Amino acid sequence: MPESGQRQVLAFDFGLRRIGVAWGQEMLGSARPVSMIPARDGVPDWAAIEALLNEWRPDLVVVGLPLNMDGSESDLCARARKFGKRIHGRFHLPVDMMDERLSSVEAKEVALAAGGSSDFGRHGVDDLAAVLILESWFNDQRSRSSHLLPGGRCNHYD
Repeated sequence: MPESGQRQVLAFDFGLRRIGVAWGQEMLGSARPVSMIPARDGVPDWAAIEALLNEWRPDLVVVGLPLNMDGSESDLCARARKFGKRIHGRFHLPVDMMDERLSSVEAKEVALAAGGSSDFGRHGVDDLAAVLILESWFNDQRSRSSHLLPGGRCNHYD
C-alpha cells in the first residue's frame, strides 16, 4: 500500500435507499462524485460495489459515520459500521470511518446553488455527500500529519 499522503481512496455515503460514492487522491486532497448505488433497506447491490472497487482499485475505503449532532451514535451508525466491516471482509481493503455530520445537508445546499433540483428523493445528492465526507477525511489526515515531528515522532494532542 502506498504511504500516507499518496493513497487513492473510494468513499461511501451509506444510506438506506442509496449509497453515494466518491473518488479522490490524498495528495490532491480533493474528491469527485462517482455514482449512487441503489440499496434496499441499506443492503447494496454487492456486485455493483465489487465492480466499482475493481474499476477504481482504491488503496483505502472511507465510509461516512452518521453521528448525532452531540457526537453520540445514531441508529444508522451500527448499519454504516456493518457496511464498512463487510467491505473489509469481502474485499480485504482497509476501511476508515469518518464523521459525516451535516454532509447531506451541505450536499443539498451545493446542489441547489448549482441550479439542481430540490426533489432530493428523485435526484439524490448522496454522491456529493460522499465527496464532502472524503474531503473531510483528507483534511483530517493532513491535520494529523501536521502534528508529526522530525523522525516520525508524534505530538499527542488528543
